[in-house]
Amino acid sequence: MANTYFISDHHFGHSSIIDFEARPFADADEMTATMIAKWNAVVNKEDKVFHLGDFSFLNKERTKAIVSELNGYKILVLGNHDRGRSRTWWLEVGFDEVSEYPIIYKNFFFLSHEPMYMNKQMPYVNVHGHIHSQKYEGRHYFNVSVEHWDYTPVSFEQIRDSVVVSEEQS
Repeated sequence: MANTYFISDHHFGHSSIIDFEARPFADADEMTATMIAKWNAVVNKEDKVFHLGDFSFLNKERTKAIVSELNGYKILVLGNHDRGRSRTWWLEVGFDEVSEYPIIYKNFFFLSHEPMYMNKQMPYVNVHGHIHSQKYEGRHYFNVSVEHWDYTPVSFEQIRDSVVVSEEQS
């Protein structure tokens, strides 16, 4: 059975992010190789991955090479650093689907790049990236930025189970 995963903010090719976020890599090439290996260690070819933005700072050829190495059916929700390139550009580099807007998943999870405003009375959960190693408090937010998950995609079950635990604690 295929699994579903979520991840964001790889920033492939962005060497400055190593210092900005204290990433444990010597350079952008090591970061790229490690993040590809961690992705493929959990994601199989038949799995689905929602990438919630800020995928690559590299040119089309190099971005396409990275996307082709990554397992799974890949859906990109555009992040602030992805928006300088068209939806078509991202499809041409190998994403199977590209959305300019947040996606509602399983009628309960809002998938977006940047955290969305979530009223405390709303029962929904916003799965997001953008804020890297920061974290919003509360049961309405689930940050899938690579810094929180050892650069490895997070399974839907991990997110669902975390939400259930939060509900039980409130």
